Amino acid sequence: MKKLLSLLGMAVLGGAITLGGYKMLFNENVVIERTISHPVKTVTANYNPALSNANAISNSVDFTVAAENTVHAVVHVKNTSIRTQSNPIDLFFGNSSGTRKFEQVGTGSGVIISQDGYIVSNNHVVDGASDIEITLNNKQKYKATLIGTDKENDIALLKIDVDFDLPYIPFANSDNIKIGEWVLAVGNPYNLTSTVTAGIVSAKGRDLEGTTSTDSFIQTDAAVNPGNSGGALVNTRGELVGINTAITSKTGSFIGYSFAVPSNIAKKIIDDLLEFGTVQEAILGININQEDGNIEGVLIGGVSDDGGAQKGGLKAGDVIKKVNDVKISKFSELRGQLTAKRPGDLVNITIDRDGEEIIKSITLSKKDAYVSRKLGVVLKDVSKKEIKKFDISGGARIITNQNKNLNYYGVKEGYIITKINKKPVLNASDAVKEIDASFGAGHPIYIEVINLDGERERYAFR
Repeated sequence: MKKLLSLLGMAVLGGAITLGGYKMLFNENVVIERTISHPVKTVTANYNPALSNANAISNSVDFTVAAENTVHAVVHVKNTSIRTQSNPIDLFFGNSSGTRKFEQVGTGSGVIISQDGYIVSNNHVVDGASDIEITLNNKQKYKATLIGTDKENDIALLKIDVDFDLPYIPFANSDNIKIGEWVLAVGNPYNLTSTVTAGIVSAKGRDLEGTTSTDSFIQTDAAVNPGNSGGALVNTRGELVGINTAITSKTGSFIGYSFAVPSNIAKKIIDDLLEFGTVQEAILGININQEDGNIEGVLIGGVSDDGGAQKGGLKAGDVIKKVNDVKISKFSELRGQLTAKRPGDLVNITIDRDGEEIIKSITLSKKDAYVSRKLGVVLKDVSKKEIKKFDISGGARIITNQNKNLNYYGVKEGYIITKINKKPVLNASDAVKEIDASFGAGHPIYIEVINLDGERERYAFR
């Protein structure tokens, strides 16, 4: 009996100690946790050249000038964000609201592109950050301001304020880079200061499925690992030809394939963000026929009414061969050329029409149709005539609807969305951003529309 009582007393005492320890550790409403980067392990490796002409190869290309001109212009980017996490144990014991907040730290690289402190990086490096810190190659640290981002092309523009001229990397024309040309990947991962790896251009106009909208990457075999995102891809003259963005790997580490946003696209996005605050998207005004995959070029399936292509004389059945002097062999290359242009730009399109090469001058139009994949609709800006007719400040007209809930309620092509979650809709672009930011994963959405009879209707669904 005494033994049983002794065991029971020890169990009660153990429970009291556990409960008291929990109350001491978790009695606060907010717990801030900091993500600590583990030190990078250094492995000693021996290298013996396997080829007798290795020295001749290395001597034929001098990387030292390019490295010296770029390492000081590539920075370390640290972003800090506050995340909220559910904590059911807190809720069970009656502490706070059952949630806790913690600090999450992410890192990447960035490229100084001007003496006065403008820095380009990847959107995914700074996405959701509440605080951004830049560390220069000389270890000096500065707080950065986020000027703007383009999520679709994974580009972010930052700014730091300094009282001296910073080293920077000038832009090169990425259209001129050739397959087989030597390039350097320069990054600043894990606060190691700048690191340089060399490789060649493996491919251009590379389309990566599942990587937002950029489908005209430069592919290289220069080693790029986590932490190098947002770093520089430069030619042997030390000029910027791309922003290192992605790798393909089952392990998460470099296995021979790395991808960069071409400098022409990055520069155009930066110019748009500085001048307009948003990216200006240019379109030809064509539909693509992708049924015949044996054609070298881009086969036009149709042209939009009053678009640049129709006005410039392009027709269904034409095969696009060149944009200006750049050869086009597939859609991703065409998309890359258009992404680097602005609405209103004049381009020379070389087409093959029934075996004859013809050059047409086309004025690019502004993109006015936007896709919400979450809702399954294609939206277009309403016209000035519609704004006046329905006395609205703006809206987005449904031109394609593949959403079963909207179909169930009878919402059709031609309906105008005027409000989303009780917020007025000004244009199709804003509508898609609001839908994709708030809808999905069980979250409800509320929309107000004007039907084909001019009547207002409201719907709510998950």
